[in-house]
Amino acid sequence: MTGVIGVALALQLGLRGPGTGQSAVESAVADAFRIAPTLEAFVSQPDILWPDALDADALLPARVLKKVAVAPGDTLMQLLTDAGAEPGDSQAAISALADKFNPRKLKIGQEITLTFERNDADSYRLFEMSLNPSVEREVNVKRVADSFHANETIRAFNTGVARIDGQIDDSLYNAGLSAGMSSGLLSDLIRIFSYDVDFQREVQTGDRFEVFYERQYNDAGKTMKTGRILAASMTLSGRELRYYYYQPGDGGDADYFTPSGQSVRKALLRTPIDGARLTSGFGMRVNPILGFSMMHKGVDFGAAVGTPIQAAGDGTVEIAGWNGGYGRYVRLRHGNGYGTAYAHMSRIAVAAGQHVRQGQIIGYVGTTGRSTGPHLHYEVLVNGKQVNPTGVRFPSGRKLDGKEYGRFKDYVAKIDRELNGTPTVTLASTAN
Repeated sequence: MTGVIGVALALQLGLRGPGTGQSAVESAVADAFRIAPTLEAFVSQPDILWPDALDADALLPARVLKKVAVAPGDTLMQLLTDAGAEPGDSQAAISALADKFNPRKLKIGQEITLTFERNDADSYRLFEMSLNPSVEREVNVKRVADSFHANETIRAFNTGVARIDGQIDDSLYNAGLSAGMSSGLLSDLIRIFSYDVDFQREVQTGDRFEVFYERQYNDAGKTMKTGRILAASMTLSGRELRYYYYQPGDGGDADYFTPSGQSVRKALLRTPIDGARLTSGFGMRVNPILGFSMMHKGVDFGAAVGTPIQAAGDGTVEIAGWNGGYGRYVRLRHGNGYGTAYAHMSRIAVAAGQHVRQGQIIGYVGTTGRSTGPHLHYEVLVNGKQVNPTGVRFPSGRKLDGKEYGRFKDYVAKIDRELNGTPTVTLASTAN
């Protein structure tokens, strides 16, 4: 037996057959498409899984299913051949897939479902491959005679809005997950408030949050995909911060604005990394490696190796490479004399001279250089001198005025009416 010995199948059988009193397992034997717990079990334990009266030679399923997931460094060719497909079939299936989806765009963790069909009494061959590049899109490659053909299906979902609110007991991240928010929606929420909120110091037990956002959902009401946050608020120690997404009618940039029409965008982000914890502040400290007191000219955020690091603001890459005790290091030049630096990276994602946008991934957390563990060392420079990132006041963005502010107020009133008329979603109605 070759190829798919030990393959775990997706369908578990155990119901009775329709109207005959026979088990679903017995019924499946008579079908052209036979499904079993594992192919290995058919070979080693046919008497346990199937009735004694049946011919053991007929028990091998006509087709078996296997699910694989893309791991770092994997190629689709390697995944298919490791799963049991012949190299020629693997190459033909990949070539067919390229008509609908670029295999190079496979992401780590992407799940692929493979179907193998019984070719003769002793072997199986690749019959079908399917994957979902996005929640609404499925790409399928199926064998037709000795070749493969690709098709894609686009699922249509209902569109609407939803509201989630909750109380913070330990962290905004955990409170958001408990309230039913996806990790992607949480990242968007944190990014919106990251200009004005120090998540390490200002968020306290009992604080609250509210999010009003676009969503796509299936006929059962389950959220399949979340869209833009339309409005959000955080109440911190009794002080409410409320922001609205708004596209100015005069052609200005869409942004989040306070009720008074002030853009929340600042020249620089206070925290250029999502979900990290502050592990060391700015100022004098005993260096954990050198063992004597020295000035710590930035702040440290502890995070797992590989966590993405964002550009704190629009700018140009001045340095991207190894920098002594800083390890892998990037320094950006922003406008008005501001600069930022990022150290101890595991990998750098930009090059010197490159222009970057605020929020763009410039590298990944590591522990290179003089470092006792994985973290980001982050510096803010004003006219070339390091300053405390948690204390500097960054320039603000646009302030709406005149007729544009009047249009904005009408828009805010409309969003508030929709928000107040939308019930809070429950965990059962949110995406996994």
